[in-house]
Amino acid sequence: MFLLNKYHKKIYFLIILIFPFFLFNSCGIYKKTENVPARAQDRVKKNLEEGRGFTLFGSGNKSGGTFQFASANPMWRATLEILDFLPLANVDYSGGIVSTEWYNEGTSVGESIKITVRFLSNEVRSDAVRIIVHSKKCGTDQSCSVKKISSVLENELRLEILKKASLLEARYKKNIKREMEVRPDNND
Repeated sequence: MFLLNKYHKKIYFLIILIFPFFLFNSCGIYKKTENVPARAQDRVKKNLEEGRGFTLFGSGNKSGGTFQFASANPMWRATLEILDFLPLANVDYSGGIVSTEWYNEGTSVGESIKITVRFLSNEVRSDAVRIIVHSKKCGTDQSCSVKKISSVLENELRLEILKKASLLEARYKKNIKREMEVRPDNND
């Protein structure tokens, strides 16, 4: 009994030190694996596929998708330049959508429009962009009705966006060609 009273703090400390070992050992951290690859890169890949590891700076896969930034997409840039007079509500490049706020020129009271542009492709083509125009009419009692309308505005916007996009694309290709001509070839 005397020994137990004298060493009880050390015994508790030892139990607290050993307990996490048993706790973590039961989680399968020290599980043996079969067919361990010899190369470190192969082991990392296998562990990640099995869900056993984590990465700090990406998966090591250097061949990502073919993501084209907004500055290089002429359709995107043309749309933003054409719609720059409208307040924008939602601009999502990765989703391929530009949506404006409700807009009223002040010519008709209680009537406003909202324009949504959806990109179906990054190419400059007439079928690569879809324009939707909504009209909102509000009465004097603040009851509003919203309708999707087909108007001349859709076609006019599509034509302006395509014209501007083709000009931007031509300018972009011209600049790339000029840079290739100016840049010395280091492969000699």
